Amino acid sequence: MNPTAGLLAVLLVAISTALLGIVGVRAARTTSDFYVASRTVSPWWNASAISGEYLSAASFLGVAGLILAYGADMLWFGVGYTAGYLLLLVLVAAPLRRSGAYTLPDFAELRLESQVLRKVASAGVVTIGWLYLLPQLHAAGITLRTITGTPAWVGPVAVAAVVLVSVLAGGMRAITFVQAFQYWLKVTAIAIPAIVLVLVWRADGSPEITSEGPATFTETTTVEVAAPVELEVAEPLLVHAEGTLDGDAVSGEVTLPAGGVQVGTGTELTFAEDAPVPHAQGLRAVDGPGWTYPMSSGTPYALYTTYSLIIALFLGTMGLPHVLVRFYTNPDGRAARRTTVTVLAMLGVFYLFPTIYGGLGRLYAPELLLTGRTEAVVLLLPSAMLGAGSTAGQVLTVLVTAGAFAAFLSTASGLTVSVAGVLSQDVLNRRISSPVTAFRVGTVLALLVPTLLALGGLDLAIADVVGLAFAVAASTFCPLLLLGIWWRRLTDAGAMAGLVVGGGAATAAVGATIMLGSSTGLPGALLAQPAAWTVPLAFITMVVVSLLTPGRRPRGLWRTMVRLHTPEDVPLDRGPWDPERRFRR
Repeated sequence: MNPTAGLLAVLLVAISTALLGIVGVRAARTTSDFYVASRTVSPWWNASAISGEYLSAASFLGVAGLILAYGADMLWFGVGYTAGYLLLLVLVAAPLRRSGAYTLPDFAELRLESQVLRKVASAGVVTIGWLYLLPQLHAAGITLRTITGTPAWVGPVAVAAVVLVSVLAGGMRAITFVQAFQYWLKVTAIAIPAIVLVLVWRADGSPEITSEGPATFTETTTVEVAAPVELEVAEPLLVHAEGTLDGDAVSGEVTLPAGGVQVGTGTELTFAEDAPVPHAQGLRAVDGPGWTYPMSSGTPYALYTTYSLIIALFLGTMGLPHVLVRFYTNPDGRAARRTTVTVLAMLGVFYLFPTIYGGLGRLYAPELLLTGRTEAVVLLLPSAMLGAGSTAGQVLTVLVTAGAFAAFLSTASGLTVSVAGVLSQDVLNRRISSPVTAFRVGTVLALLVPTLLALGGLDLAIADVVGLAFAVAASTFCPLLLLGIWWRRLTDAGAMAGLVVGGGAATAAVGATIMLGSSTGLPGALLAQPAAWTVPLAFITMVVVSLLTPGRRPRGLWRTMVRLHTPEDVPLDRGPWDPERRFRR
């Protein structure tokens, strides 16, 4: 692809985002505008904005890459990302909106009347927000490097800069316009090329995507290795190589021995038609039947991994701070429910398309298994199927590039607002008198930490890291919300213990997996997918400690429970807790 065209696509998305942020400046006049858009966002606009920020790098790039590598087992990502909203609709959306809170720590303080619990919840929001922001920025580096050839640091810095401008401009009201626009851009950017590529596949005779053996090259293919990679070769394989293998210069036909082979930067490897595709180290080789049928790849503890992933995705959605804050922007609880139903439809449509890219990538771009860059399949597949020099291929690549960059911007914007809101209220409020100024300083801090981490060069699998963020959310705020809304015997001590135990266990597992990589055996499965044991641990801890501390139930318990479960058109006394008090300065 022409790097100039790719850079132009990125610039157009960035400029449109900034312009919409400027429009938000005119609409954002009060503190309430910055935090919750003055609670005036209609269900349609809010659903578009929620879908826009929810469809992150993991959705746009990561899911397709996982399906390309591992097949049917990875379909749970799209299902789980969507189905989580069903539980959110049934159990949380309307009561949470009735609470009148601005943030999750606000809800914790309202329900359990504890400043200490509020601080613990604030730490949880910041942890989840940073953990979720990191893969967005990392994916931006992958995209710009793939399309334009820029250094890896350019993507994270560019996304951080654009998000900073749009959020500082008008807060929640500004990014509502931005994210609603970006949802429709992302759907268009992923759907139109997918439809065209399916038509090309049909015109090509609808070749079978899978076979009885491992993935193979369908034609003679030359692969240039852009970064050092260690290949896992199942059997000795004859190739033509120009470059370095295991540190030695080579030129001509060589046989790759079975086992690990180190390939240097800039090396070109030419594979014959029907040659098996060596996999990059860390990518588990999956043969045809194992790729096609769920839990048939022979992976140890596949059943546990699948169920743990389902728990994380289904329950983690209701614990994501950048999702929950959106329900505070609806006018009332009925609008919150209507918003959630619309979101389900919008997400269901979107997640049809990453599966197409993953399946076709297995057939037309198997070399991505060799380089380890499976997450780039959405970006590279149009050129692979239509020809790198064809006008149609370049146009479609520009379109998916624009959609991918919009995915990073929209999700990063929502996460930044959530983290900035917590930092401004619970960290900066005593140091900065103006709440709007505190919010803007919090925005800078919210972006600074994950940007520095993204620039640190961590090798991250986008969808895997987002899945781990879901596990932390499911182990912290999901129990707090469900028990806080539906169980009157929850106490501040129980909630705090559950947040610390469940969140601490999930965060430790996440940290070990990210820093040390996935290990083998049962310990590796438990750390890589911790939700199956950390979520029950959090629930049990909250219940047991609450039952042991009945004297710590809040004084205003019944007033709060009535407030959560009474229709909003019934006038109620707010009582001593009023979330608006923080902004009357």
